[in-house]
Amino acid sequence: MTLLEVDGIDVAYGNVQVIWDASLSVTEGETVALLGANGAGKTTILKTICGPLTPTAGHVRFKGEEIGGLDQDEVVPKGIAHVPEGREIFGDSTVKENLRLGAYANRDGMDERMDRVFDIFPRLEERTGQQAGTLSGGEQQMLAIGRGLMSDPDLLLLDEASLGLAPVLVEDVFDAIQRINEEGTTVLLVEQDVNHALRIADRGYVLESGRISLSGTAEELADDERVTASYLGG
Repeated sequence: MTLLEVDGIDVAYGNVQVIWDASLSVTEGETVALLGANGAGKTTILKTICGPLTPTAGHVRFKGEEIGGLDQDEVVPKGIAHVPEGREIFGDSTVKENLRLGAYANRDGMDERMDRVFDIFPRLEERTGQQAGTLSGGEQQMLAIGRGLMSDPDLLLLDEASLGLAPVLVEDVFDAIQRINEEGTTVLLVEQDVNHALRIADRGYVLESGRISLSGTAEELADDERVTASYLGG
């Protein structure tokens, strides 16, 4: 089943257009990577899916329902969670308080979902009473992902989950994303780290200057000379 369909969207900030006729889809159970350099428009597409931005043309559909133009508070209860670039955790609140805030739209089964987060990220369970702002960068990223999972989403949007992390923590985060997907959560992953993203993705799209320039399976993109030359150091 096609879970998410982005169909020919244009997006602008005021009078400045930044996305042109972009289309992508995500099927239930997949991990799909949206790849591209910094400034290509990847975050803009995520924000158009989850609420802060409205497309000026085209459609965004989730489970067949038009969601383009809905506020984020309306999108989350439909089954989409967004983990933004920069994490945006509440630094003065504890780890447990941050996680509970992630369940604001769906409090049924909150304790079970928190147990799942702690099973995926045991380090968070060790720090439940600690202020989130005192965590390491890697732990804060784990918390941001865990908070996203607390709404029990059908689709998890991850924006630059590996940004600024030490290499060993990058491996841990991508392993966790792969596990989250294997346990039933569909993932749309925005990443500059193309090598890691294609390792765990089923399919991918390449965004360049606001336009989708390539798409294919992860294997096809990893073998594509343009991807190799531009993103994989070939």
